[in-house]
Amino acid sequence: MTGTDASLTNGGAPAVDPQACNALTLGPAGLLVPRVVPSGIAPGGAVGTARSVDVDVTAPAGGTCPEAWQVGARLTPVNGQASGSTGLQESPYDTWVPVPGAQLTLPEPGVYELVADIQGGVIMVGSVSNAIIQARIFDVTANAAVPLSTRSIFLFAATPADGVTHTIHGNASAAAFYQVAAPMTIRVEALKHVDSGTTTAEAVWALNFRFKKVSD
Repeated sequence: MTGTDASLTNGGAPAVDPQACNALTLGPAGLLVPRVVPSGIAPGGAVGTARSVDVDVTAPAGGTCPEAWQVGARLTPVNGQASGSTGLQESPYDTWVPVPGAQLTLPEPGVYELVADIQGGVIMVGSVSNAIIQARIFDVTANAAVPLSTRSIFLFAATPADGVTHTIHGNASAAAFYQVAAPMTIRVEALKHVDSGTTTAEAVWALNFRFKKVSD
């Protein structure tokens, strides 16, 4: 370097701009450059209630130069499952009835895949027209059915007036994607219906009622 350079002071040492936003400092051996240290959580921990990705940061061994940090990410969507059953003998026709045990809480905001694997059965004696058992997923917190989740477990159009007992079983999966802005409690509900005649021993089993978060 030749000539006079205004940026050099103290016998040739570089000058450091004194402005507060300047993070450089001058030490006895030269300039000190700010050091960025990534931070994270221990593997298996939770970043927060609004995220489904955990970030893990592994620090280098002490004294290594240059430092090599390892940063990784893991999908950690929340999930849950339950099961339950109920008889519908005492419930009126065309009335939705909760299935005890088949209730879950969606713990945080996001989009969830909801699935309820359901079986149902009914006994019919004599002439019965359009015997139906249905199931749906119901948002208890919002007091509203989950859209597009209603399914018919079976529809038996008619039985002859022969006095013979007919036992009918069926199964279905009530499912839907459902977005919530806060924790919500959901459950499986069932309903029985006939156009004419009488049924008995109606029952519904929610064999596996589950949720899985698919998006924040």
